[in-house]
Amino acid sequence: AAERGHESIVKQLLERGDVNPDSPDKDSRTPLSYAAWMGEEGVVKLLLQRRDVNFNSSDNRGQTPLSHAALMGREGVVKLLLQRRDVNPDLPDNKGQTPLSHAARRDDEGIVKLLLERRDVNFNSSDNRGRTPLSHAAERGAKGVVKLLLDHGDVN
Repeated sequence: AAERGHESIVKQLLERGDVNPDSPDKDSRTPLSYAAWMGEEGVVKLLLQRRDVNFNSSDNRGQTPLSHAALMGREGVVKLLLQRRDVNPDLPDNKGQTPLSHAARRDDEGIVKLLLERRDVNFNSSDNRGRTPLSHAAERGAKGVVKLLLDHGDVN
């Protein structure tokens, strides 16, 4: 229901009290991860109101809901997640890539801007192959993202 954006069904399930809103599937993906991946902002809002949802849970690939949203270009979901101070915007996946790396690789200026607004984002983080968000953006020819990163400070 979360993946498909069925808000009313998700709400009914959450109201029952006997449904775990953080229950992972075989790939360790949670309803919040699926809603973030699909850009289902209404469902994300419902789940972000819960105390029994781990907003930083990672799946078998080490990707968090924020990683999924950044990877898929879901700017509205990224914004919702980043409004919560308990969402870690800098968690790397199994390849060492952070949400900023994913957004830079996608040439997604909107998401890069949102992430750079958070002081707890390491814009010089490197993945398992030594690539930084700047190198991802440069490799893609993402001039706008390169400029954003260079303007942000001492970037490698």
